[in-house]
Amino acid sequence: MGIINKLINATYNSRMRLSKITGMGISSNTNEKNIKPPKDFYSLKATNKKEETVSFEQFRGKKVLIVNLASQCGFTPQYSQLEELHQLHKGNLVILGFPSNDFGAQEPGSDDEIENFCKVNFGVTFPIFKKDHIKGDGKQPVYDWLTNAEKNGWNDNEPGWNFNKFLIDESGNLQQVFSASVSPLEII
Repeated sequence: MGIINKLINATYNSRMRLSKITGMGISSNTNEKNIKPPKDFYSLKATNKKEETVSFEQFRGKKVLIVNLASQCGFTPQYSQLEELHQLHKGNLVILGFPSNDFGAQEPGSDDEIENFCKVNFGVTFPIFKKDHIKGDGKQPVYDWLTNAEKNGWNDNEPGWNFNKFLIDESGNLQQVFSASVSPLEII
């Protein structure tokens, strides 16, 4: 692990405690009216690093937590928490990671480098998809669904930073959106 990542890890817990105390950076939006998505979540597909298409139909009946990832971000230690969540709720929750270099160029690595970094430093076993854009006009289709109320039913907000989290319920409804300052372990 490089010096940057060691510094990130060393200060992470302090920054998260400060956020909790002050509320700074913490946000959560909820689908309080249980609005059903106009476009079916299970019709979505994404490309993994092997260029294989993964159909989201296989996630039907499970909760799905979608997270945009970056290896040189101040929230990178959340990889450990995401993996812990993945292990704790294996049969009922699927975690899907989407690396992106959209915020502060904090994910400069190739798909192979990202996968290696995640496995070696955090023991990640949950699926990580091909690095792609998650905001703006060229964002990949999953994030187009997550951030377009005409498709998901209520949320138009794009992630504000790395490690934003989107929780889909067992019926394919976008239930909640969490900022990076919310620990994955506080979601479920």
